[in-house]
Amino acid sequence: MKRTKRILVLVVGGTVALLVAATAWFGWVMITAPIDTVGEVDFDRPLAIPPLADSTVDADGVRTFDLTMQRGTSDLGREAPTPTWGVNGDYLGPTVRATRGEQVRINVTNRLGESSTLHWHGMHLPAAMDGGPHQMVGDGETWSPSWEINQPAATLWYHPHPHGRTAEHVYRGVAGMFIIDDENEVDLPSEYGVDDVPVIVQDKLFDGSDLELSHGIFRSTGILGDHVLVNGTPGPYLEVTTERVRLRVLNGSNARIYNFVLSDGRPFHLVGTDGGLLPTSATMTNLEVSPGERAEIVVEMQPGDDVVLRSEQLVSKAGRLAGEKDRLDIMELRAAEELAESPELPETMAAAPDLADDDIATTRQFDLSGTRINGREMDMARIDHAVELDTTELWRVRNRDGNPHNFHVHDVQFQVRSYDGREPPPHLRGWKDTIWLPQGIEAELLLRFTDHADPDVPYMFHCHLLRHEDQGMMGQFVVVEPGDRAGEMPDSESHDHH
Repeated sequence: MKRTKRILVLVVGGTVALLVAATAWFGWVMITAPIDTVGEVDFDRPLAIPPLADSTVDADGVRTFDLTMQRGTSDLGREAPTPTWGVNGDYLGPTVRATRGEQVRINVTNRLGESSTLHWHGMHLPAAMDGGPHQMVGDGETWSPSWEINQPAATLWYHPHPHGRTAEHVYRGVAGMFIIDDENEVDLPSEYGVDDVPVIVQDKLFDGSDLELSHGIFRSTGILGDHVLVNGTPGPYLEVTTERVRLRVLNGSNARIYNFVLSDGRPFHLVGTDGGLLPTSATMTNLEVSPGERAEIVVEMQPGDDVVLRSEQLVSKAGRLAGEKDRLDIMELRAAEELAESPELPETMAAAPDLADDDIATTRQFDLSGTRINGREMDMARIDHAVELDTTELWRVRNRDGNPHNFHVHDVQFQVRSYDGREPPPHLRGWKDTIWLPQGIEAELLLRFTDHADPDVPYMFHCHLLRHEDQGMMGQFVVVEPGDRAGEMPDSESHDHH
């Protein structure tokens, strides 16, 4: 009898184990199966163009913007309105625009019901104004950073940066563009919303009409959606009225890497990346853009043209969990029957990065693996590096594991000295603040630290796949006067949310 019971237990246990294994296998297949929306998207909504943020200029010449983070609901193409967050509205925020040399002040008011921040991604500014996890804004409070715009014309953006909660806050919709103008900018398409168009690309996963926010066991990279929004618009089309249109493309997604192409295979012209215009335009047929990166591309159109901006399978090695095989239709460009003339692309656009001949004060190594940098988890009370003001450093950054990663540095734009042991390709020959690092890739970055020294307030460096960042793939550095040391950091317990 005991033997029979033992056999029965073994049979039942084996059956349960098989069912669990089969369920896990089915879940793996379903979740990691490639997404393909090519030809399936009805481009039936005009692309929303974020309004330019209102501003005032006081007697001292300070340009002031008011930004309020708030909750709302949005029509994201579902059966019912979707609960979302936004800035001065229900989803996303206005485009902040300022000119090099201006002093700006931004009054950031938080109405989200919980603490958050706004970080000015790509901006050169004092650490105390950066909007990182040390500049938390409590619910109902207003934070008013002020600084001088001191960098070339570029497409930057703003988004929350609360430690351990960044992925959720960005995913819910708090983000917007920050465009810097420069009096020396060359002749490119420049009429905002007409031939100079913001294109904030974000993928979403829905649970009914609500955003899916959970991270399952097969979402180690972060949430990858099967629906794409551009400027918050599902199935968008852009009416093109000029011979050339400049698209300021921002990968505002949490985890997805896009491989942008045009559906008929036509080339496009890359004119700018994170830190501004390239020295010369680069003619390309595809471009991989990781979360946080920007790419300014110019597309040439003929009267009556229709072409789709699409994301094809990745060329780089990223893995199934990162959507390596996914194909997504993003946005349709529809040319009018008559097109206004556009300027020819200039042969030269901006000065090339100029750090190659600098003396290297320090060389540092950053190994990215799992959710750690150099094996260390982010600690709000620990300063990882102190760099001296007015020096140039070489940072070697390498993806050491099988997961996709990228690398973002606050405050500075860096020059890519080498990529995968070679001269950087054309799209990495301008100023950058975020760089895509597929499996096994190492990049050498040259960074010069100028203007802002503060031993007590740090800047961040981190992976910009936001779940990785939230789980600890981030570190801190301070900029100090020569011979100075990092100050004392506050206790980290009140900030440690991951």
